[in-house]
Amino acid sequence: MKFFLLATLFTIAAANSYRAAEHAPKYVTPSYVPPKYEAATYAEVNYETAEPYEFGYVVKDTESYADFDHSEKRDGKVTTGTYRVQLPDGRVQIVTYKADSYGYTADVKFVGEAKYPEYVQSKYNSYSAPAYKAPAAPVYSAPAYKAPAPVKPAPQYKASTTPAPVYSKPVYKTPAPVYPTPAYEAPKYKATTTTAAPAYDVPTYIAPTYPSAPVY
Repeated sequence: MKFFLLATLFTIAAANSYRAAEHAPKYVTPSYVPPKYEAATYAEVNYETAEPYEFGYVVKDTESYADFDHSEKRDGKVTTGTYRVQLPDGRVQIVTYKADSYGYTADVKFVGEAKYPEYVQSKYNSYSAPAYKAPAAPVYSAPAYKAPAPVKPAPQYKASTTPAPVYSKPVYKTPAPVYPTPAYEAPKYKATTTTAAPAYDVPTYIAPTYPSAPVY
């Protein structure tokens, strides 16, 4: 009977462990795939077969004195253009250029006559050196000398004819005070009564009694 019960318990435990193992979550190890990079491709530009173009612009600003224009065009193989600039001296510079398979060439010319106005110094920037006056030399005058005043003679003193005062000894009429001699009495001391020493009873010692030795 015990063997049967033990076998039944082992069977139930094995079934429970199998069910737990069957329902346990399964983890999959992730796999890393490195990314693939592709080299960028650039399309080569063929300048020999460039598309034709044409542009132009004009700039004129009276406040900043900017006055120029530029125009250029290309028919596929040959580039031509021109630009004009108003120079500060009054002349106009005109450049005409051409670029083809043989290189770059430019034709530069100036129109007008250069003018340089006379320089006029501004009154705000003018500076005049200060006028410097040398100090006058000092004039020294000799001091006027004065003769010293005559010395006065020393005063003469005469002996006094008044006799010297005579001082008399003062006479005191009030008698000197008489102080009585104090009388002192010797203190009287009383003899103290002596108290007899207390009498103590001598304690009586009682020897202890020990039980008799046990008999083995």
